[in-house]
Amino acid sequence: MAATFDTVLESALLLSVEDRSRIAARLIESVDAADDTELSSAWCSEIDRRIEAARSGASRRTPHAEVMNEARSLLAQL
Repeated sequence: MAATFDTVLESALLLSVEDRSRIAARLIESVDAADDTELSSAWCSEIDRRIEAARSGASRRTPHAEVMNEARSLLAQL
């Protein structure tokens, strides 16, 4: 019989903090590995361009608080 999410979770929660941390790390690694796709050269070029723009000051930087305030304001208008 295959284990279900609930039975696995229930059993895992009975483990020590160390063992739960090890399991969590392995699960995250398995998800990361599944999503690990090779970037196209176009994306790599775009990433490099944006990094250089940020380093040189050519791109506009907006403080996190300002971005969040603007987002909240826009959402409040909905």
